[in-house]
Amino acid sequence: MKLTFALILALQVSVCFSTFPEPDKELVEKYTGLKEVFLKRLVTAYGKIKDAIQPLLESSPTGEKAKEVFEELKESPRVESAVKIISGLASELEPVVEKARLALLGAYGHYLRPYIGEHLDTAITNVKPVLDVVLPHDG
Repeated sequence: MKLTFALILALQVSVCFSTFPEPDKELVEKYTGLKEVFLKRLVTAYGKIKDAIQPLLESSPTGEKAKEVFEELKESPRVESAVKIISGLASELEPVVEKARLALLGAYGHYLRPYIGEHLDTAITNVKPVLDVVLPHDG
């Protein structure tokens, strides 16, 4: 836990003292759009996997036992406390993560995009049809 806080503090200090180029608005919008579609793909895949596995788990004794254990964990005060702590840390770290994300996008846009941006865009464009078949998104 101490190591985590030290790493977070070091990242925040390094981001604060470093000057990174501002990312282009177009690059940020493109990244945000790709991230949203990717998260939708993950949610859709999770739903499909859950729907496929749930009947199998309900019909097996191991699945019933796992369901009971999961319900006990959900009601545990320790788990509730851990969830609250993790949620609090996540909300506290959100500005730091956003600042780091923008710094990385700015560095990519300034240093790497002129050299690999077109190739990366072509690769993403070529992968989209495959992902639409293998890991579709709703929307």
